[in-house]
Amino acid sequence: MTESLRKILLSGLAAAAFAMPAVGGGPQRQNSYTGSSTDTPEIGSGRDALRRIVQEQCVVNWSQHHAAAPCERVYLADSRTGNSGYAVLADRKGGAHYLLIPTQTMAGIDDRELLDPDAPNYFAEAWHARDLITRYVGHDVARTAVGLAVNTARSRSQDQFHIHIECLRQDVFESLRAAAGRMTETWSPVNVAGSTYDGLRIIGEGLDGSNPFELLAGLKPDVRRHMGDYTLVVAGMQFSSGPGFVVLAGTGPTGELLLDSSCAVAGAGG
Repeated sequence: MTESLRKILLSGLAAAAFAMPAVGGGPQRQNSYTGSSTDTPEIGSGRDALRRIVQEQCVVNWSQHHAAAPCERVYLADSRTGNSGYAVLADRKGGAHYLLIPTQTMAGIDDRELLDPDAPNYFAEAWHARDLITRYVGHDVARTAVGLAVNTARSRSQDQFHIHIECLRQDVFESLRAAAGRMTETWSPVNVAGSTYDGLRIIGEGLDGSNPFELLAGLKPDVRRHMGDYTLVVAGMQFSSGPGFVVLAGTGPTGELLLDSSCAVAGAGG
């Protein structure tokens, strides 16, 4: 994404205001409705709630008023259509927990369109949105404290594909830091907080040049046909050779369980 397009995206923050509480705690979100991000009077709380909130509220509001609410941000690659970008929505559970959701209907990690060379790099855009955690917590959050996760098909509560943006659990943070020195650009087993995943590293400040879905598809010969069986986690990491990322893939515990919306690892309590 070009810098000019990113500036267009960031302008959506005007509709995602944060109000500081009178005493203590982090900033509080202000949305155009009360309740949770997947439970609104107009839409309800079914398995298609995320898709409907994004398509029927956030995209419409952005197209008509250039305001993102009830989402935090909306980006449309083509202003003439609402199915060409993504939105970032505060999770209904609260805390430092956000969801990146494509504006087009997508089933999940098993959706073939994720491997389309022309598809947006959703993980890269989710990483760019991590500053919302800093805004919520009220102070800078180290890149090594932030994780992104996509759940397996069997553990999803929503039929619309989405990426979780949160802090890492403290024990996950410590496990990854201990394993970082042994990780390479080739998949190998790594133990994280008592569970074994396949892991590799990406070197670089951002994910714009690396697509974790393509990396997952190359894990084993048959994975491309069974993407929905896998959970995928990307976490910021500082390697001896410079900044980068740890990518974890597995068919066991879902990736969201490695994350922590209280952001305790960054000193936010919880």
